[in-house]
Amino acid sequence: SSGINAEYGLDSMMYKMCYYRFGEVTVDHRQPPGFDRTRESVIGNRDVKLEYIEEAFTTTNWLVRIYKVKKPNNRIEKKKRRPLKARRPRKTRRGEKGTVGNTVLVSKGKKVSTRK
Repeated sequence: SSGINAEYGLDSMMYKMCYYRFGEVTVDHRQPPGFDRTRESVIGNRDVKLEYIEEAFTTTNWLVRIYKVKKPNNRIEKKKRRPLKARRPRKTRRGEKGTVGNTVLVSKGKKVSTRK
């Protein structure tokens, strides 16, 4: 089961961000490239490829590494919309007594006049 977990670990984003370009580094002439002195072994995947992020800044001792997200090239760009035409306000009966929306309400026993 540790082999399966190791494969998932090598494919994780955290692993890729930590060990990106680490396989190119030789710390000591007696050690192979990609040798991790803290773990005293060669890292598992020395050829790390970044797909969604790119390296923006790394300090000389690799203690601080900053990445930025790449622009997605697989998204379809939205079509530019035409500006909306200015509409004339419609004549409505809103706000008048005895109306709801644009419909006239008739109260029983009262005559509704349509003139003003």
